[in-house]
Amino acid sequence: MESSEINTIIDQYNGKESAILAILQDIQGKEKYLPKEILEQVAQIMQIPMTHIFRLATFYNALSIKPRGKHKIDVCLGTACHVRGGNKIVDKLERDLSISVGETTKDKRFTLESVRCVGCCSLGPVAVIDGNVYGRLTQDKIPSLLKEFK
Repeated sequence: MESSEINTIIDQYNGKESAILAILQDIQGKEKYLPKEILEQVAQIMQIPMTHIFRLATFYNALSIKPRGKHKIDVCLGTACHVRGGNKIVDKLERDLSISVGETTKDKRFTLESVRCVGCCSLGPVAVIDGNVYGRLTQDKIPSLLKEFK
């Protein structure tokens, strides 16, 4: 991301420090994560201490300072999904993708995360991939689901 793009995002929020979270979300939307170099540029442009920006970038689960895959898979492990086999879905995804929860595949295609509830309890177990909800999952459905994104 070029400095001009960073400036454009910051300018959308009139450079207000109160909008720093939205600014970081917009940057992550373009980059898929928050590279250190970009965080440093934001700190310099907005005259905010880097420690403050880094604290925000590492506090919120929606933000990541580690590279994420092209496709983000969130598997619900809330009560309803857990009872209906959410852990088995996680296990199958970890095996098929050769990663653990919180990791990204070597080819940067997938990032696997677990979440506590996506609000689709009647469809459990549920996974959200790139914002799309996939419900009533079974281990047998995982290979064909992943194939859609390869």
